[in-house]
Amino acid sequence: MPRYPTNVTAELLPDLASDPARLVALEAVHNFRDLGGYKTSDGRTTRWRTLFRADGLYRLTPGDVALLSPLGLRTVIDLRSATELDERGRFPVEAHPVVFHHLPIIDATWAGLDPQQYERDEDFLIWAYQEMLTAGAPRFALAFDALAEADALPAVFHCAAGKDRTGLLAALLLGSLGVSHDDIVADYTLTVEGMARFRVWADREWPEWAERMAAMPKAFSAALPDAMRHIVDELSAEHGSIRNYVQSIGVSDATLATLESVLLS
Repeated sequence: MPRYPTNVTAELLPDLASDPARLVALEAVHNFRDLGGYKTSDGRTTRWRTLFRADGLYRLTPGDVALLSPLGLRTVIDLRSATELDERGRFPVEAHPVVFHHLPIIDATWAGLDPQQYERDEDFLIWAYQEMLTAGAPRFALAFDALAEADALPAVFHCAAGKDRTGLLAALLLGSLGVSHDDIVADYTLTVEGMARFRVWADREWPEWAERMAAMPKAFSAALPDAMRHIVDELSAEHGSIRNYVQSIGVSDATLATLESVLLS
């Protein structure tokens, strides 16, 4: 199976993942992406302009809200911890009314963890993702249910960087719909470019956060494709498929059938 370099650019990704229509370009949110256009194992395709993944939507400027208006978002799922929500704020529901779901995947961020105890940054991310899948399983399942509610779409789910918690939910959703592991990993890897955009913006607009990021272990901001590849392959090996895994954490056949009907064409 293919392995993508850690300095991957869009030119090295499969065409579907690097489609220029995928990025929703905003002023202060840098990893807002469309999950449309991915082919499934039965020949269908995920719908464009229906489901999105993103980074910290609390940073949306009034101009960003105006840019998002044509998408007609109806649902926002925030995967961050309660502390992050309290300290940073949330999606501006007053300016753009939506149904807002707070489904924290983990109770605390990685600030106190030391990736250096692992031989490779990939190994740290694999461990962290496994922990998130274990601790956050009930809330991942609730996210499926929220997206399957009547009139929930278009919708967006996000965390802080749109990388780890968001990346796992995207992998579970795409995998349960029959999107290939290659496309799941390629979609995850696009966050490399999102993080680069964020650093440029933070250097200019939020220098204290740029300094904080510079002092963090590199693994905290890395989107390493081998880590996501390991996770999706492991879930399939242990459960037979990603779809079987999401069923094992409480996602019903009815929910999956609804998501297929609204997310695939």
